[in-house]
Amino acid sequence: MKILVTGGAGFIGSAFIRLAISHTDHEIVNLDKLTYAGNLENLASIANDPRYRFVRGDIADRDTVSRVVADSRPAAVVNFAAESHVDRSIFAPGPVFETNLRGTFTMLEIAREYQIGRFVHVSTDEVYGSLAPPLEADEQFPLNPSSPYSAAKAGSDLLALAYAKTYKLPVLVTRASNNYGPYHFPEKLIPLMISNAMEDRPLPIYGDGMQVRDWLYVEDHCRAILTVLEKGREGEIYNVAGNRSLTNLEVVEQILAITGKPRSLMQYVKDRPAHDRRYALSSEKLTTETGWTPQMDFDRGLAATIEWYRDNQDWVRRVKSGEYQKFYDLNYSGRAV
Repeated sequence: MKILVTGGAGFIGSAFIRLAISHTDHEIVNLDKLTYAGNLENLASIANDPRYRFVRGDIADRDTVSRVVADSRPAAVVNFAAESHVDRSIFAPGPVFETNLRGTFTMLEIAREYQIGRFVHVSTDEVYGSLAPPLEADEQFPLNPSSPYSAAKAGSDLLALAYAKTYKLPVLVTRASNNYGPYHFPEKLIPLMISNAMEDRPLPIYGDGMQVRDWLYVEDHCRAILTVLEKGREGEIYNVAGNRSLTNLEVVEQILAITGKPRSLMQYVKDRPAHDRRYALSSEKLTTETGWTPQMDFDRGLAATIEWYRDNQDWVRRVKSGEYQKFYDLNYSGRAV
Protein backbone atom coordinates (compact mmCIF):
# COMPACT_ATOMS: atom_id res chain seq x y z
CA MET A 1 0.00 0.00 0.00
CA LYS A 2 0.98 3.65 -0.23
CA ILE A 3 1.56 5.13 3.24
CA LEU A 4 1.81 8.78 4.21
CA VAL A 5 4.29 9.00 7.09
CA THR A 6 4.39 12.25 9.03
CA GLY A 7 7.54 13.16 10.94
CA GLY A 8 9.49 10.60 8.94
CA ALA A 9 12.81 12.44 9.27
CA GLY A 10 12.82 12.05 13.05
CA PHE A 11 14.37 9.24 15.04
CA ILE A 12 11.48 6.77 15.13
CA GLY A 13 9.84 7.90 11.89
CA SER A 14 13.02 7.45 9.87
CA ALA A 15 13.56 4.00 11.40
CA PHE A 16 10.03 3.07 10.36
CA ILE A 17 10.61 4.24 6.80
CA ARG A 18 13.90 2.38 6.49
CA LEU A 19 12.20 -0.77 7.77
CA ALA A 20 9.19 -0.40 5.48
CA ILE A 21 11.28 0.22 2.37
CA SER A 22 13.70 -2.62 3.07
CA HIS A 23 11.26 -5.26 4.37
CA THR A 24 7.92 -4.60 2.61
CA ASP A 25 6.53 -3.58 -0.77
CA HIS A 26 4.85 -0.46 0.64
CA GLU A 27 5.36 2.95 -0.96
CA ILE A 28 6.19 5.79 1.41
CA VAL A 29 5.50 9.52 1.20
CA ASN A 30 7.34 11.31 4.01
CA LEU A 31 5.91 14.65 5.19
CA ASP A 32 8.22 16.39 7.64
CA LYS A 33 8.67 20.00 8.72
CA LEU A 34 12.38 19.42 9.42
CA THR A 35 12.52 21.03 12.82
CA TYR A 36 15.72 20.73 14.89
CA ALA A 37 15.37 16.94 15.29
CA GLY A 38 14.32 16.17 11.72
CA ASN A 39 17.35 14.92 9.81
CA LEU A 40 17.19 13.69 6.22
CA GLU A 41 20.62 12.13 6.63
CA ASN A 42 18.75 9.45 8.60
CA LEU A 43 17.16 8.41 5.30
CA ALA A 44 20.16 8.72 2.99
CA SER A 45 20.28 4.93 2.47
CA ILE A 46 16.81 4.88 0.87
CA ALA A 47 16.53 8.47 -0.42
CA ASN A 48 16.70 7.42 -4.08
CA ASP A 49 14.44 4.40 -3.81
CA PRO A 50 11.55 4.73 -6.32
CA ARG A 51 9.07 3.76 -3.60
CA TYR A 52 10.04 6.71 -1.42
CA ARG A 53 9.26 10.42 -1.76
CA PHE A 54 9.93 13.32 0.63
CA VAL A 55 7.80 16.45 1.00
CA ARG A 56 8.73 19.26 3.33
CA GLY A 57 5.74 20.59 5.21
CA ASP A 58 3.95 21.16 8.52
CA ILE A 59 1.14 18.83 9.61
CA ALA A 60 -0.63 21.82 11.17
CA ASP A 61 -0.82 23.49 7.73
CA ARG A 62 -4.11 22.28 6.27
CA ASP A 63 -3.36 23.44 2.73
CA THR A 64 -0.06 21.55 2.65
CA VAL A 65 -1.52 18.37 4.09
CA SER A 66 -4.50 18.50 1.74
CA ARG A 67 -2.23 18.98 -1.27
CA VAL A 68 0.02 16.07 -0.30
CA VAL A 69 -2.91 13.72 0.31
CA ALA A 70 -4.71 14.77 -2.86
CA ASP A 71 -1.53 14.25 -4.86
CA SER A 72 -0.39 10.94 -3.37
CA ARG A 73 -3.74 9.34 -2.40
CA PRO A 74 -2.31 7.19 0.39
CA ALA A 75 -4.19 4.17 1.65
CA ALA A 76 -2.91 4.78 5.18
CA VAL A 77 -1.38 7.43 7.42
CA VAL A 78 1.17 6.77 10.17
CA ASN A 79 1.38 9.90 12.29
CA PHE A 80 4.77 10.21 14.02
CA ALA A 81 5.04 14.00 13.76
CA ALA A 82 5.34 15.50 17.24
CA GLU A 83 7.39 17.74 19.43
CA SER A 84 8.65 15.01 21.72
CA HIS A 85 11.18 16.39 24.18
CA VAL A 86 9.87 16.86 27.71
CA ASP A 87 12.46 19.45 28.77
CA ARG A 88 11.80 21.57 25.69
CA SER A 89 8.05 21.37 26.39
CA ILE A 90 8.66 22.66 29.92
CA PHE A 91 10.74 25.62 28.78
CA ALA A 92 8.47 26.44 25.80
CA PRO A 93 5.12 24.61 25.83
CA GLY A 94 3.65 26.34 22.78
CA PRO A 95 5.17 24.15 20.05
CA VAL A 96 3.98 20.87 21.61
CA PHE A 97 0.39 22.01 21.53
CA GLU A 98 0.70 23.43 18.01
CA THR A 99 2.13 20.24 16.54
CA ASN A 100 0.81 17.51 18.81
CA LEU A 101 -2.76 18.82 19.06
CA ARG A 102 -3.43 21.18 16.17
CA GLY A 103 -1.30 19.07 13.83
CA THR A 104 -3.07 15.86 14.79
CA PHE A 105 -6.45 17.57 14.39
CA THR A 106 -5.45 18.70 10.89
CA MET A 107 -4.31 15.21 9.93
CA LEU A 108 -7.55 13.67 11.22
CA GLU A 109 -9.67 16.18 9.34
CA ILE A 110 -7.86 15.55 6.07
CA ALA A 111 -8.00 11.79 6.63
CA ARG A 112 -11.75 12.08 7.12
CA GLU A 113 -12.17 14.27 4.04
CA TYR A 114 -10.21 11.91 1.79
CA GLN A 115 -11.51 8.72 3.44
CA ILE A 116 -8.10 7.34 4.35
CA GLY A 117 -8.28 3.58 4.92
CA ARG A 118 -6.10 3.34 8.07
CA PHE A 119 -4.79 6.00 10.46
CA VAL A 120 -2.14 4.91 12.98
CA HIS A 121 -1.49 7.56 15.62
CA VAL A 122 1.86 6.99 17.37
CA SER A 123 1.91 7.96 21.05
CA THR A 124 3.82 7.33 24.26
CA ASP A 125 3.66 5.60 27.64
CA GLU A 126 4.09 9.03 29.23
CA VAL A 127 0.35 9.65 28.89
CA TYR A 128 -0.19 7.18 31.77
CA GLY A 129 2.02 9.18 34.09
CA SER A 130 4.09 7.79 36.95
CA LEU A 131 3.13 4.32 38.24
CA ALA A 132 3.99 2.82 41.61
CA PRO A 133 5.49 -0.69 41.43
CA PRO A 134 4.39 -3.30 40.61
CA LEU A 135 1.70 -1.68 38.45
CA GLU A 136 1.92 -1.88 34.66
CA ALA A 137 -0.38 0.17 32.46
CA ASP A 138 -2.61 -1.71 30.07
CA GLU A 139 -4.66 0.06 27.41
CA GLN A 140 -7.53 0.75 29.82
CA PHE A 141 -5.32 2.40 32.42
CA PRO A 142 -6.35 6.00 33.28
CA LEU A 143 -4.37 8.82 31.72
CA ASN A 144 -2.37 11.01 34.09
CA PRO A 145 0.12 13.15 32.11
CA SER A 146 2.61 15.29 34.03
CA SER A 147 4.34 17.51 31.44
CA PRO A 148 3.08 19.79 28.65
CA TYR A 149 4.45 17.20 26.21
CA SER A 150 2.61 14.23 27.68
CA ALA A 151 -0.57 16.28 28.18
CA ALA A 152 -0.53 17.27 24.51
CA LYS A 153 0.03 13.64 23.50
CA ALA A 154 -2.80 12.46 25.74
CA GLY A 155 -5.06 15.07 24.19
CA SER A 156 -4.13 14.00 20.67
CA ASP A 157 -4.79 10.34 21.57
CA LEU A 158 -8.27 11.18 22.84
CA LEU A 159 -8.96 13.30 19.78
CA ALA A 160 -7.95 10.48 17.44
CA LEU A 161 -10.09 7.97 19.33
CA ALA A 162 -13.02 10.41 19.30
CA TYR A 163 -12.76 10.59 15.50
CA ALA A 164 -12.95 6.80 15.43
CA LYS A 165 -16.15 6.84 17.49
CA THR A 166 -17.83 9.91 16.01
CA TYR A 167 -16.86 9.68 12.34
CA LYS A 168 -15.98 5.98 12.09
CA LEU A 169 -12.48 6.99 10.99
CA PRO A 170 -10.31 3.83 11.02
CA VAL A 171 -7.95 5.03 13.77
CA LEU A 172 -5.49 2.89 15.72
CA VAL A 173 -3.35 4.31 18.57
CA THR A 174 0.00 2.90 19.69
CA ARG A 175 1.72 3.83 22.95
CA ALA A 176 5.35 2.80 23.30
CA SER A 177 7.91 2.86 26.07
CA ASN A 178 11.27 4.65 25.82
CA ASN A 179 12.98 4.03 22.47
CA TYR A 180 16.70 3.82 21.83
CA GLY A 181 18.92 2.95 18.89
CA PRO A 182 20.92 4.48 16.00
CA TYR A 183 20.23 7.96 14.61
CA HIS A 184 18.81 9.25 17.90
CA PHE A 185 19.20 13.02 18.31
CA PRO A 186 21.66 13.46 21.22
CA GLU A 187 19.39 15.12 23.77
CA LYS A 188 17.48 12.11 25.16
CA LEU A 189 19.10 10.03 27.90
CA ILE A 190 20.87 7.25 26.01
CA PRO A 191 22.23 9.18 22.99
CA LEU A 192 23.26 12.13 25.18
CA MET A 193 25.13 9.90 27.61
CA ILE A 194 26.84 7.97 24.80
CA SER A 195 27.87 11.16 23.03
CA ASN A 196 29.16 12.86 26.19
CA ALA A 197 31.00 9.74 27.35
CA MET A 198 32.81 9.47 24.03
CA GLU A 199 33.88 13.09 24.36
CA ASP A 200 34.84 12.73 28.05
CA ARG A 201 32.24 15.32 28.98
CA PRO A 202 30.08 15.22 32.15
CA LEU A 203 27.04 12.94 32.09
CA PRO A 204 24.20 14.93 33.72
CA ILE A 205 21.90 12.78 35.85
CA TYR A 206 18.61 14.26 37.04
CA GLY A 207 17.95 14.06 40.77
CA ASP A 208 19.04 10.76 42.28
CA GLY A 209 18.95 8.92 38.95
CA MET A 210 16.48 6.36 40.25
CA GLN A 211 13.72 7.13 37.74
CA VAL A 212 12.61 3.87 36.10
CA ARG A 213 11.96 3.46 32.38
CA ASP A 214 11.10 0.50 30.18
CA TRP A 215 13.45 0.35 27.17
CA LEU A 216 12.42 -0.63 23.64
CA TYR A 217 14.76 -0.95 20.67
CA VAL A 218 13.56 1.36 17.92
CA GLU A 219 13.37 -1.34 15.23
CA ASP A 220 11.21 -3.49 17.51
CA HIS A 221 8.90 -0.52 17.94
CA CYS A 222 8.70 0.00 14.18
CA ARG A 223 7.89 -3.66 13.61
CA ALA A 224 5.07 -3.26 16.11
CA ILE A 225 3.70 -0.24 14.25
CA LEU A 226 3.78 -2.14 10.96
CA THR A 227 2.02 -5.01 12.70
CA VAL A 228 -0.70 -2.73 14.07
CA LEU A 229 -1.08 -1.07 10.67
CA GLU A 230 -1.60 -4.43 8.97
CA LYS A 231 -3.34 -6.50 11.68
CA GLY A 232 -4.67 -4.17 14.39
CA ARG A 233 -8.35 -3.62 15.09
CA GLU A 234 -9.72 -0.19 14.22
CA GLY A 235 -10.60 2.05 17.15
CA GLU A 236 -8.19 0.21 19.47
CA ILE A 237 -5.12 1.20 21.51
CA TYR A 238 -2.02 -1.00 21.52
CA ASN A 239 0.80 -0.65 24.06
CA VAL A 240 4.31 -1.51 22.86
CA ALA A 241 6.72 -2.46 25.66
CA GLY A 242 10.37 -3.50 25.59
CA ASN A 243 10.06 -5.62 28.76
CA ARG A 244 13.28 -4.25 30.29
CA SER A 245 12.88 -1.80 33.17
CA LEU A 246 15.99 -0.02 34.46
CA THR A 247 16.77 3.06 36.49
CA ASN A 248 18.43 5.92 34.65
CA LEU A 249 21.47 5.37 36.86
CA GLU A 250 21.72 1.73 35.78
CA VAL A 251 21.57 2.78 32.12
CA VAL A 252 24.30 5.36 32.59
CA GLU A 253 26.52 2.90 34.47
CA GLN A 254 26.12 0.37 31.66
CA ILE A 255 27.06 2.98 29.05
CA LEU A 256 30.19 3.86 31.02
CA ALA A 257 31.13 0.21 31.31
CA ILE A 258 30.76 -0.43 27.57
CA THR A 259 32.61 2.73 26.57
CA GLY A 260 35.34 2.15 29.13
CA LYS A 261 34.85 5.57 30.72
CA PRO A 262 35.14 6.36 34.46
CA ARG A 263 32.21 6.83 36.83
CA SER A 264 33.69 10.21 37.71
CA LEU A 265 32.05 11.55 34.53
CA MET A 266 28.63 11.19 36.20
CA GLN A 267 27.31 14.53 37.40
CA TYR A 268 24.13 14.79 39.47
CA VAL A 269 22.05 17.84 38.58
CA LYS A 270 18.81 19.36 39.82
CA ASP A 271 15.82 17.28 38.84
CA ARG A 272 13.40 18.62 36.24
CA PRO A 273 9.92 19.78 37.32
CA ALA A 274 7.23 17.08 37.63
CA HIS A 275 9.68 14.34 36.67
CA ASP A 276 7.75 11.06 36.53
CA ARG A 277 9.32 8.42 38.75
CA ARG A 278 8.37 5.23 36.95
CA TYR A 279 6.85 4.19 33.63
CA ALA A 280 5.72 0.61 33.04
CA LEU A 281 3.69 -0.90 30.20
CA SER A 282 2.02 -4.18 29.39
CA SER A 283 1.88 -5.09 25.70
CA GLU A 284 0.03 -8.37 26.32
CA LYS A 285 -2.84 -7.22 24.09
CA LEU A 286 -0.56 -6.62 21.10
CA THR A 287 1.23 -9.94 21.59
CA THR A 288 -1.99 -11.91 22.06
CA GLU A 289 -3.74 -10.43 19.03
CA THR A 290 -0.85 -10.27 16.56
CA GLY A 291 2.04 -12.37 17.86
CA TRP A 292 4.44 -9.39 18.04
CA THR A 293 7.19 -9.58 20.63
CA PRO A 294 10.39 -7.53 21.04
CA GLN A 295 13.38 -9.25 19.45
CA MET A 296 16.29 -7.14 20.73
CA ASP A 297 17.28 -7.57 24.36
CA PHE A 298 18.56 -4.41 26.02
CA ASP A 299 22.15 -5.47 26.69
CA ARG A 300 22.72 -6.42 23.05
CA GLY A 301 20.78 -3.42 21.77
CA LEU A 302 22.69 -0.92 23.89
CA ALA A 303 26.03 -2.37 22.80
CA ALA A 304 24.96 -2.19 19.14
CA THR A 305 23.77 1.40 19.61
CA ILE A 306 27.06 2.47 21.18
CA GLU A 307 28.94 0.76 18.35
CA TRP A 308 26.84 2.69 15.82
CA TYR A 309 27.71 6.00 17.51
CA ARG A 310 31.38 5.04 17.51
CA ASP A 311 31.23 4.30 13.77
CA ASN A 312 29.22 7.43 12.94
CA GLN A 313 30.94 10.20 14.86
CA ASP A 314 30.74 12.49 11.82
CA TRP A 315 26.93 12.20 12.02
CA VAL A 316 27.04 13.12 15.70
CA ARG A 317 29.32 16.08 15.00
CA ARG A 318 27.04 17.39 12.24
CA VAL A 319 23.97 17.01 14.44
CA LYS A 320 25.56 18.79 17.39
CA SER A 321 26.90 21.62 15.24
CA GLY A 322 23.69 22.01 13.24
CA GLU A 323 25.46 21.24 9.96
CA TYR A 324 22.99 18.42 9.26
CA GLN A 325 20.38 21.07 8.50
CA LYS A 326 22.28 21.91 5.32
CA PHE A 327 21.56 18.43 3.99
CA TYR A 328 18.11 19.43 2.77
CA ASP A 329 19.44 22.23 0.59
CA LEU A 330 22.30 20.11 -0.73
CA ASN A 331 20.13 17.10 -1.50
CA TYR A 332 16.98 18.77 -2.75
CA SER A 333 18.28 21.89 -4.47
CA GLY A 334 16.65 22.00 -7.88
CA ARG A 335 14.30 19.12 -7.17
CA ALA A 336 10.53 19.30 -7.08
CA VAL A 337 9.43 18.07 -3.67
